[in-house]
Amino acid sequence: MEKNNNKKENILNSATTLFQMKGYHATGLNEILKESNAPKGSLYYYFPEGKEQLALESITLTRDYVEKLIKNRLDKTDDPIKAIQNSIIEMVDETYIKSNSIISFKSNKKISINLIALETVFTNEKLREACKETFNIWEKCYTQKLIDGGFESKKAKYLGSIIESMIEGAILMSLTKKDDQPLLDIASIIPKILND
Repeated sequence: MEKNNNKKENILNSATTLFQMKGYHATGLNEILKESNAPKGSLYYYFPEGKEQLALESITLTRDYVEKLIKNRLDKTDDPIKAIQNSIIEMVDETYIKSNSIISFKSNKKISINLIALETVFTNEKLREACKETFNIWEKCYTQKLIDGGFESKKAKYLGSIIESMIEGAILMSLTKKDDQPLLDIASIIPKILND
């Protein structure tokens, strides 16, 4: 049974890597099979709905991993302003931004869904919804930290949305520039935004 789980996990991890590096449309099933060293029958056995199911499960895998990462970072400090600021700095410290994607070097996992979100927003409603839900979950991590730190609920939700939007934009800019400065800039301005 464990061997079967490893096959499925290998296929899913390979698909996740390829979707995040090349996008949904540029990633073919044969490429996923080659990358995962899996026979074609295994792909359809574990993912009977094919590529779309693989993409949905890849988004879920990334969503859950990053949610846990955000919560763990935020839990290190009680002060919500310092916690959010430090969380962003940790993201920079723990990732390879100057390569072709944002990869956590501690886990070797990709931690961005930006490409698949942008690429499928107008062409695949299921994937768009999965990406939307992912961003909402990550946003709620920041919102909850602010509420726990004494911010009024409505303001915390507003600020949580701004923080997540800034981070996603900074990830895109950091990848494009192969420079982590956009994320560091966000970290530096967090106290001003949250203290206003």
